[in-house]
Amino acid sequence: MATPPKIQGPASYFPSIEKKYGHPVAHWFAILQQAGDRKHMELVQLLKAEHQLGHGHANALVAYHLAKKPSPGAP
Repeated sequence: MATPPKIQGPASYFPSIEKKYGHPVAHWFAILQQAGDRKHMELVQLLKAEHQLGHGHANALVAYHLAKKPSPGAP
């Protein structure tokens, strides 16, 4: 039986984020969605300042969020 591929990239932080902060990652993505169009580091600062996330966890959430966001002008 094949083992499932190891999760890499920002998503690899999700289990520890959920455990440490007590919210599913969907909670953090909703906050990022509500923050509107801001730059990467502005969103990281928002999570750190207003929600006390560590830099690495905030950065992973923002990177994943922005990678999944449709490009401007995309159909």
